[in-house]
Amino acid sequence: MSVKIFLPLACLLSIMLATQSMQAQYARFIESGVVTFEKRVNMYAKIQSRYGKSRSSFMEQALEQYKRTQPQFKSFNYNLAFDGSRTRFWPLNDQTTPSGGFFGDDPSIDMGNTIVTDLLAGQSIGQKSVYEQTYLITDSTRRIQWRITNETREIAGYECRRANALVLDSIYVVAFYTDQIPVSGGPESFTGLPGMILGVALPYENTTYFATKVDDRPVTAKELEAPKKGKAVNYRELRAELEASLKDWGEYAQPIFKAMML
Repeated sequence: MSVKIFLPLACLLSIMLATQSMQAQYARFIESGVVTFEKRVNMYAKIQSRYGKSRSSFMEQALEQYKRTQPQFKSFNYNLAFDGSRTRFWPLNDQTTPSGGFFGDDPSIDMGNTIVTDLLAGQSIGQKSVYEQTYLITDSTRRIQWRITNETREIAGYECRRANALVLDSIYVVAFYTDQIPVSGGPESFTGLPGMILGVALPYENTTYFATKVDDRPVTAKELEAPKKGKAVNYRELRAELEASLKDWGEYAQPIFKAMML
């Protein structure tokens, strides 16, 4: 004879809450490791946005030729090493994407930046190159006014929450961060959220950064080493130099200017 045992609803709820509390108590938080990011640029949209105002037959033919011979998306791989107080973002050495002819060498597509951020001191050192000039930019970290939302998505096995912001007065940013990695870092110069940023979308720049893997391990001093080569400037000095050197480029200088200042 079987015996059925009925538990009161309150008792069931107590058991569920206790189980969830134990799971939260024993949840593993990562304090050091390396995140691999894939940067993807929608080249068709990027080119159309930059050169769409040009009505010259040469530009139209060049764009059509590009679409016939090149893929829509161009990808770049980066790593982000982190510990509790410091991050380093740098391009991988296996960048094998071809230049893509007339439009593919545009420096606003990808500059191969290396950026080290001291999260405790609020300072960063970035190495950025445009054409033949390499800059070593030392400055305070950008203060981003994030607006955290209730939207979530899974990235590289981590539940992430969405946050929105506006940087450089006009660039709309969508970021996804996880509090399971309690380090306030992210790709490029995006920081300032209560957890690691594993995804960034710049919708109007037709560019995304999303983590593909998180390697939970101790990191070496070399992996967090700051770049040393380049013309030493801060962002105010960089802005002044770019404005002077690109003043005759008109509207075509704006994408390069924004890419350097991001």
